[in-house]
Amino acid sequence: MAGATPFYITTPIYYVNDKPHIGHAYTSLACDVMARFKRLDGYDVKFLTGTDEHGQKVEKSANLKGIDPQSFTDGVSQNFRDLAAFMGYSNDDFIRTTEERHKKACQALWKKLLDNGDIYLGAYEGWYAVRDEAFYMEDETEKKPDGTRIAKASGAEVEWVEEPSYFFKLSAWEDRLLKFYDENPNFILPKSRRNEVISFVKGGLQDLSVSRTTFKWGIPVPDDDAHIMYVWLDALTNYITAVGYPDTGNEGYKKYWPADVHMVGKDILRFHAVYWPAFLMAADLPAPKRVFAHGWWTNEGQKISKSLGNVIDPIDLVNKYGLDQVRYFMLREVPFGNDGDFAHSAMVSRMNGELANDLGNLSQRVLSMVVKNCDAAVPTPGEYSAEDKVMLDQAYDLLENVRQSIDVQAFNEAIEKVWLVIRAANGYVDHQAPWKLKKEDPARMATVLYVLCETIRNVALLLQPLMPTSMEKMLGLLEIADGDRTFASCGAAGALKPGTALEAPEGVFPRFIDHEELEKSYEGKGYDGPFLIKRALRQNPKSKETVFEIILSNGETQELNSADLEKAKEKGTLTQV
Repeated sequence: MAGATPFYITTPIYYVNDKPHIGHAYTSLACDVMARFKRLDGYDVKFLTGTDEHGQKVEKSANLKGIDPQSFTDGVSQNFRDLAAFMGYSNDDFIRTTEERHKKACQALWKKLLDNGDIYLGAYEGWYAVRDEAFYMEDETEKKPDGTRIAKASGAEVEWVEEPSYFFKLSAWEDRLLKFYDENPNFILPKSRRNEVISFVKGGLQDLSVSRTTFKWGIPVPDDDAHIMYVWLDALTNYITAVGYPDTGNEGYKKYWPADVHMVGKDILRFHAVYWPAFLMAADLPAPKRVFAHGWWTNEGQKISKSLGNVIDPIDLVNKYGLDQVRYFMLREVPFGNDGDFAHSAMVSRMNGELANDLGNLSQRVLSMVVKNCDAAVPTPGEYSAEDKVMLDQAYDLLENVRQSIDVQAFNEAIEKVWLVIRAANGYVDHQAPWKLKKEDPARMATVLYVLCETIRNVALLLQPLMPTSMEKMLGLLEIADGDRTFASCGAAGALKPGTALEAPEGVFPRFIDHEELEKSYEGKGYDGPFLIKRALRQNPKSKETVFEIILSNGETQELNSADLEKAKEKGTLTQV
């Protein structure tokens, strides 16, 4: 994209000792939404993800399976590629730390640090967690009643290690790091995480062990094959490998480095906000512009863990609820940066209350009226009233308002700004009552419906990064050409052309019906005794609601529309037995 402003965003590279879970999906989704948003906003985007494939933990896992580490990492890395494809991520590159380009970059960075006097050979004695691939100070660990010692932060078991090691002079960079944080207040977001990092650095930095001799699965230290690079020095370097380092004169490096955003989980913030900028400064390279540390998910209020058997598989979620619905929920439910809880009830509430009712129903009502009352074409507006102008202004201001939130990774806030417009549009349509204007003032009806179509168009344009498939369908209902779906078409610049022929709309967001939940008995008014919802018979082609077969207590069968069931449950005229 010649002349476009570059934008480089990265996920952390994911460790291949296990299958992908909701945490991986969450980080990548946030990056995907940012990447899609920036592309639609005219930027030249590079979106990187990949897998971290070296280290003692991988070597142990491969040995347990009786296969070599490379074969082990080939298989698990593919799982992460498959997840990216399944979730619709738009990454431009997928890096593996076992690739030759990465080995070349790591060894070049090592030599640069060594030549600059920031790496020296010594001996390491201290606590090391294989699971975290991290070293811990004595006061960062605690002894359990059974005599084992764990890292306080992660709960991982630590072991005492004594071995020769190369060290990075991290202690020499304390003042420089603090000065960097002060001069770049938005380098670490959210602010609460920034304060944690500054406090850690002010507490004093110890030189960092950057090599190991007790295992062999990793990148050899240049000119000393007895040592393997510490996995985090290896892993962090991926961000510059992908833009062509060590060739800092190549187009990719000059265009994309420093990265605009490293998106990470809060558990690996220290590596990205302390060690990584120190490595780069020591190598005379610029630090990234921002590191954003997001929170963790719980499952129905419980901490997620293998032992509890409540690890959330994102593929299972999508198969149950739908891809765009899951994408929406994950960035809508909690402010990005906070911890969040996945609850089935909250998911269904968002799907039915916001997607189906607020947005889906608005689109369906408005476009159905247009097709029915305006000769199936975009209506021609007349003179705008004050209320019309307010509604259009809200829709046309949406891009700038949402852009401000997206630029600081405030996804929940950005979505709420869109929903304020959707709610305003629902209030506007109820107040204007275009169905009454058909006979009373058809010209006024046309204006109202045009304002609503324009509002829906702008909403759909802005929601494309979050729900690409659904918004492609919604924009298609308005006959928006592919070339008119970038943010350059937001506002009056891309206004709908009156007279454009429209097809009868199809529902974009059907209500979610939990079929497992429906396999229950109900009783209530209008039914002689309890009845059992047996199975879904079909979907109503007009309303897209599910029609169920119910079996009465006397053995007779009837049909029940899912919408009627939900209404009856809400009113209390039907209760579950």
